[in-house]
Amino acid sequence: MLSEAILMDRLFKIFGTLFLTLTLTTAYGQGKQWIAFEFYQGTFNTEIDTSVMVPAPELSEQSIKSAYQRLNSGDYQPIIDSLLAYRKRYELNDWLYYQLIRKTAQQISPKGDNYSRYTLYKWFFLAKSGYDARLAISKDRIIFYIFNDEDISDIPFFMVDHKKFMCLNYHDYPKADLNQDPPIPVTIAVAGATKSFSYKVTKLPDFKPDNYIEKKLEFVYKHKAYHFNIKLSKDVEAIFANYPGVDFESYFNIPLSKETYGSLIPLLKKNVAGMNQKKGVDYLMRFTRYAFLYEDDQANYGGEKRLSPEETLFASHSDCDDRVALFFYLVKEIYNLPMIAMLYPTHITMGVQFDKPIGDAIVYKGKLYSVCEPTPQKEDLPIGVISAKLRNTPYQIVYQYDPNH
Repeated sequence: MLSEAILMDRLFKIFGTLFLTLTLTTAYGQGKQWIAFEFYQGTFNTEIDTSVMVPAPELSEQSIKSAYQRLNSGDYQPIIDSLLAYRKRYELNDWLYYQLIRKTAQQISPKGDNYSRYTLYKWFFLAKSGYDARLAISKDRIIFYIFNDEDISDIPFFMVDHKKFMCLNYHDYPKADLNQDPPIPVTIAVAGATKSFSYKVTKLPDFKPDNYIEKKLEFVYKHKAYHFNIKLSKDVEAIFANYPGVDFESYFNIPLSKETYGSLIPLLKKNVAGMNQKKGVDYLMRFTRYAFLYEDDQANYGGEKRLSPEETLFASHSDCDDRVALFFYLVKEIYNLPMIAMLYPTHITMGVQFDKPIGDAIVYKGKLYSVCEPTPQKEDLPIGVISAKLRNTPYQIVYQYDPNH
């Protein structure tokens, strides 16, 4: 027989559970609960009905379809309405909206508990938000694709009905060869899910000032030392943790966040205020070249990784892609001059259009550009001079910026 102490303990647990259930029912209503979490500049919250809490699907088309049917017949609309309202309020682009969806799915069904169900929720929320998202199965993996018509270079894609779908969760299977194990599509038609997804990041959130740290930078220009205390947010690193290799136009036009911008751009404008345009661009070129330590991506990250301008300011080391993007951003913000990006087999650099060309001009579409090298080289290269090792090397223009277009 159970001892009196054990019996009392079990009764206490039973009544405690009943009390908790009654408390939740009183607070949220029958079968309802709320989730709330900070998301950059605000707090996201939404109502979750128990009808959308589905069992973990097996990795089979039938099981995934059954889970979808249960989700689709549940009271999911308040979640979608909350997601779309938050997106509209804070003007989230597609990539940031997807980060909001990821965090929402994590709250409902943690990734570590069951990856398939977590992925199912992400796909469902994107599809119900109007995006043409798809699921597929490859061996013991659930693959998550989305319609995208941009030039993305370093993640797998597949073609369906002459449309390109990018793999959104490839970072969770970094060693998977999807050519060896082609994904088998899970055919589910979601009404209204037709939009393409864009990786363009044209606006960063207004992160909370408390989330910023200060970083000291310095470099010497014309025998004078310049010092900077730049405000940087670790949230930026999180946003771009799984960001793919986008086309150069999208890459170069990723902005700085508000606090970082305010700590750097006005000071740079002040420093170049007494200089003519050529000297000012030379100053920005040498700031980008010498205020940061150089290391190639293979040594730093084990593979190619393009850093946004703010990530480059944050990083301890960076390579030519990162510096070109930062230099482009600084010249655009301070002088807004026409520019071209010149891609060599193992290097990338910039050309800037001045009123009069400097050095050996690069001719592109009838306009003259002067080379500005923002990455450290063996030679101390002035404006208009290309590195000796690249002088006879073919290149291609991968991006042209014209302020008038």
